[in-house]
Amino acid sequence: MHKKKILVFIDWYLPGTRSGGPVRSVANLIAHLNEEFQFLIVTRDTDYCEKDPYTNVQSNKWNKLDEQVSVHYVSSQNLNKKYLKELIASTNFDTAYINGIYSLYFSVIPVWLLRNSDKPILVAARGMLNSQAFSVKPFKKKSFLSLMNFFSIYNKINFHATNEDEAAAIHKEIRKYRDIKVAPNLPRKIKSKGLKTRSIGEHVRFISVARVAQEKGTLTALNALSDVKSELKIVYDIYGPIYDQVYWKECEAVIDALPANVIVKYKGSVVGAEVPFILQDYHFFIMPSEGENFGHSILEAFSSGCPVIISDRTPWKDLKAKEIGWDCSLDSDDLIVALKEAI
Repeated sequence: MHKKKILVFIDWYLPGTRSGGPVRSVANLIAHLNEEFQFLIVTRDTDYCEKDPYTNVQSNKWNKLDEQVSVHYVSSQNLNKKYLKELIASTNFDTAYINGIYSLYFSVIPVWLLRNSDKPILVAARGMLNSQAFSVKPFKKKSFLSLMNFFSIYNKINFHATNEDEAAAIHKEIRKYRDIKVAPNLPRKIKSKGLKTRSIGEHVRFISVARVAQEKGTLTALNALSDVKSELKIVYDIYGPIYDQVYWKECEAVIDALPANVIVKYKGSVVGAEVPFILQDYHFFIMPSEGENFGHSILEAFSSGCPVIISDRTPWKDLKAKEIGWDCSLDSDDLIVALKEAI
């Protein structure tokens, strides 16, 4: 039986892990659907914020990961319209799936080259059109969208939204499009080893797995912990890459001033496949982010039996009533209250 071939454009893909949610979303999608479809992925040959190519791939060639998945890792020297045009022309595919909005080489140029194609084109906005996404570089983003709308670049394009709120955001920002398809992201396929039983004794363990960044709320979590009084030993381990050293210095200043019973350790980045099992060693997952389109690490915490303490700016709502965590307003003392209730 002929399996339809999906041509995927994404800035970063496996074995890269530093770019966060989108690579996880696509990897999970492929893991669930590769028995029904073949995937042809076009991506960079470097990880996020890295200059050296991956050591275990061939750049500018199709790398066959398995029977259903091949990846074309493009070198920085070949990131241009001519190369991508030739690559598309030489690739046999049925549907194109473009991830993101603003990437020049993995969204803008592919959309431009494919805009008049007779094949279905699907663009995953990946939360980039949600209102909170415009808190960073709003003028630049709005100007770009105005140009795309003026020239009706998306008028034959379908969009993928992960929920109805994102669908509304896409409808608000894109003037003309063919359709919006709503389908949630898929979870990681996990071979469970069974959940560990946790009990809070003389200490309570918190964890975050995310970029150390303002939008992920690292400093917000630390400031909240500084306001929590407890006789218990509180351990907070932070996993994830640091890109903004100035921001991390602010975090370190708060860490240095924490009470003696609060121990914070930065644990560095972690391989994605290990995350579900690391989470089982903690009592609570904490990530008071400024906004999440989905939140893969939140879902993985749920799957690992780890209650979460997050903001109310994610799709995960009414967590306290469901007895699986807290979704806190960042405009009040909700986060401090949740931490006190957890402890």
